Amino acid sequence: AVLVAGVVFAAAYSAPGGFHDNGQPILLERPLYSFFTVMDVAGLASSLTSVVIFLSILTSSLEYKDFGNTIPRNLSLGFTFLFFSVTTTMLTFTATILLLVHFEKKWTASLTYAAAFLPICIFALFQFPLYYQYFIAAVKGIFNFIRRNMPGNWEFLRIKGDF
Repeated sequence: AVLVAGVVFAAAYSAPGGFHDNGQPILLERPLYSFFTVMDVAGLASSLTSVVIFLSILTSSLEYKDFGNTIPRNLSLGFTFLFFSVTTTMLTFTATILLLVHFEKKWTASLTYAAAFLPICIFALFQFPLYYQYFIAAVKGIFNFIRRNMPGNWEFLRIKGDF
């Protein structure tokens, strides 16, 4: 998380294409530059948020009761922010590539764009099973909460394999 924060922080101060003599970015008028800026700020904010969450885990009291709720929740939240920061960092990289690379030949541009989007696709593919399991666990928890706390028969909310 700290590494991502450092990379995104460095990218925030180095505009793609460079700067004019007056200090304004050269590619400021291009719409993709706004996307670059928004993704860079989102990446910086989410990576620093994940750092703070991970530090809160390190500085927690580490009592037995914390291992049931607080630490797993904070760990899931920290990894979610880390996932989002890596994704936005990759999108920042992709926006930089798209801003700087201008090809005349269609096949060269297509290969470059595919190479720019490849890390995002691979990262999402590897992270999807984790978030799918996290989503299923959250839904089970909500249904169990409803079954326990609502009057009446709510057994139809029991998910197969839920004991």
